[in-house]
Amino acid sequence: MLSQTTEYALRAVAHLAAQSGDPSPTTQQISQATQVPGDYLAKVLQALSRAGIVRSRRGRGGGHQLTRDPAKLTVLEVVNAVDPLPRIQSCPLGLKHHIELCPLHRRLDNVAALVEDSFRQTTIAELTPDTARPNRRACQFACRPTAKARKAALASR
Repeated sequence: MLSQTTEYALRAVAHLAAQSGDPSPTTQQISQATQVPGDYLAKVLQALSRAGIVRSRRGRGGGHQLTRDPAKLTVLEVVNAVDPLPRIQSCPLGLKHHIELCPLHRRLDNVAALVEDSFRQTTIAELTPDTARPNRRACQFACRPTAKARKAALASR
């Protein structure tokens, strides 16, 4: 449902939110932690920077950090920064006699509106580990085995 770019942006922002107070991680460090290819991640971070969500510093001591409080930054803002959810405004078939959406396309657009609303109500802070509630698990990107790790695990059987 979400594009790969959106998935990568959400991983990167959630990672940055979890790093608050630490030195700003580099693109390479974020790439390793989130398992997002470095070149692709650099483009995603540029888009997030243009949207004012991430601030980047080059050079020694440089890195990336969120510009906003994760408790106030919504998932929808991140999604809209890189690949907004498509909404159906007119007949996808381009038929001139379709003045309003047919029942099928109205339903599909209603579903998109529900997803958009859910993302609007979800903050990035809700996606990160919570030290006050240690039983709350956040996505651990590093727990996803790489192709190399899967191959090694298969070979050891």
